[in-house]
Amino acid sequence: MMNKNVQISRRNFTKGVLASSFGLAASGVSFQATSTEKKSENGAFTMKFAPHVNHFKNLAGNNILDQIRYAHDMGFRAWEDNRMPNRFEKEQQAIGDLLAKLGMEMGVFVAYGDFKNPIFAGNRLDHFDKRSVDKKQVKAMLTKKMEQAVEISKRCGAKWCTIVPGTIDLTLPVEYQTKNVVENLSYMAEVCEKSGLVMVLEPLNYQNHPNCFLTRISQAYEICKMVDSASCKILDDLYHQQITEGNLIQNMADAWDEIAYIQIGDVPGRKEPGTGEINYNNIMTWLHKQGYNGIIGAEHGIKNKGVDGEKDLIQAYRSIDVTIKTHG
Repeated sequence: MMNKNVQISRRNFTKGVLASSFGLAASGVSFQATSTEKKSENGAFTMKFAPHVNHFKNLAGNNILDQIRYAHDMGFRAWEDNRMPNRFEKEQQAIGDLLAKLGMEMGVFVAYGDFKNPIFAGNRLDHFDKRSVDKKQVKAMLTKKMEQAVEISKRCGAKWCTIVPGTIDLTLPVEYQTKNVVENLSYMAEVCEKSGLVMVLEPLNYQNHPNCFLTRISQAYEICKMVDSASCKILDDLYHQQITEGNLIQNMADAWDEIAYIQIGDVPGRKEPGTGEINYNNIMTWLHKQGYNGIIGAEHGIKNKGVDGEKDLIQAYRSIDVTIKTHG
């Protein structure tokens, strides 16, 4: 639990944010709101931004439940936790229960991510050993991982889980690698379909994650079409895609029917919006016009340290949130 001083600071800061919103509304200029004007009165964001674990550790303390409560007080209606599988089952359940109580949605957690081995592309458990090809063993391992992910999702209330399908396999032509990836994802999708959990494939940039098989939105789109399952979609992390290919809005438009989840971070630096070159105001406007009501994960660091940096993070999201205009 937070100490008295932290609680006072939290209450004062909340009042400041709300006062700012009320002042804008009274002046007749644009103000932050969700899909209903009533919700704007409590400071809720229009877009479903999802802070990540420890984004508010200085403002709310180290307890993850306190961080979630604080995020809700600041207007966030979603939450992310990549490392959810590493938490004890009781903690997963407690997080899910709290999110449900607060009316917040759980975002993605990483169900499987391999950055060293051609598990999917080459059916190899060890990239150093060319003889380690074992389709049955890979299928069994991935199936078990997804069965575990389904149980985790039930406890924490998640609808999506991230999949990073390993590295490239230089011993195979890219077409055969793609075939292997599609086959392995199909096995995993069969497990997810029974529960409604959706795997979201995350293309990663070559600077932070060299040699990964999946790097581009168009590539992920092709794979999802080949898997042909409602449980296999795209996670479009705009930080990665700005580095890899740019043309962010057009790429989203071209792959829109397969995109189920968005994450953001600015370039360069992978910090909060407004610290780099990406025009997130235009992107949020486009997403809103598309009718996107899904989660936008804040998978990035914070530019400035401490309490001030965390307050800056909140204001960064206020500045890119979609606004509606009042007349009077």
